[in-house]
Amino acid sequence: MESTTQTIKAQWDAFKEQNPKVRIRDAAKQLGVSEADLVNTGIGVSVVRLKNEFPELLKEVNTLGKVMALTRNDYCVHERKGIYKKATFNGHVGLVVTPDIDLRLFMSQWAFGFAVNEAERHSLQFFDKSGEAVHKIYLIDDSDKQAYQQLVAKYTAEDQQETLTVLPASAPTVELPDSEINVAEFQEGWKALQDTHDFHPLLKKYQITRTQALRLAPDDYAVRLEVATLKTILENASARGQEIMVFTGSAGCIQIHTGPIVKLVETGPWFNVLDPDFNMHLRLDGIDTVWLVKKPTNDGWVHSIEVFDKDGNTIVQFFGKRKPGIPESEGWRTLLTNSTAK
Repeated sequence: MESTTQTIKAQWDAFKEQNPKVRIRDAAKQLGVSEADLVNTGIGVSVVRLKNEFPELLKEVNTLGKVMALTRNDYCVHERKGIYKKATFNGHVGLVVTPDIDLRLFMSQWAFGFAVNEAERHSLQFFDKSGEAVHKIYLIDDSDKQAYQQLVAKYTAEDQQETLTVLPASAPTVELPDSEINVAEFQEGWKALQDTHDFHPLLKKYQITRTQALRLAPDDYAVRLEVATLKTILENASARGQEIMVFTGSAGCIQIHTGPIVKLVETGPWFNVLDPDFNMHLRLDGIDTVWLVKKPTNDGWVHSIEVFDKDGNTIVQFFGKRKPGIPESEGWRTLLTNSTAK
């Protein structure tokens, strides 16, 4: 769909005048356009269009020093501070694996990039073909602003055109009826897992959605929990100093925090982690289901808490701190047992 940038700009300016506190993602939904459309209206003033050389650009983000990486979906915002180091790419899949910035990047989803200046708050923002944000990188007080300007200059697109062409968002996956799934065979496949990364291929093999899989899981492999129990788990993790992993994803990026969570604050519908280097904002009223999920691996059982919206999209996942070759921590298992006991 080709947008008329001047028309959108007029609508956006009028909207901001009336609704100064509404965030750009929510404003886009209310105006019936994409977030990228709204960002694009700032071209030539506060926004620079970037070349579509995203892997090359990301390999140089380490020059900025410490930054804040942000990945979100409709109901969870994941913000992690650190230095982008060791960015590597294999085809359309990229990795940034450090204790601070830990990302899985799906570059086939990345379509548009911008350098944005919002009242001297500088960022690099990336969007998919439908104009949905996939990942953002914000400068903080510790960042190298001169290096940022040099990076933007190097990757500025030649064509700073005003028109942005976005495609309609992909239609939701249509779930097969349970009666068409070979449930017994699927369950045996689940029981035979040797790595958590084998779960997604298992779902594809049986053409089954993730929430459908949890409904059809082997006995005791997936247990549905209340939202209140999720809060209890996070509160207990905070109280005990339990190191956990928090996974939040967009279409083009999964961002991971590994470590403790300390300061928890509930504000209206939002349940927040507000720590110096990690923030999470989880919208409780967007949660449809919460599951405690168990998977066998070569390193023993792995337990996760998986959170979904009404359309079956993953909002956020929580694991105990672990690495391949190292068993899941007993502290995480004990915390789950105590938090979910009736």
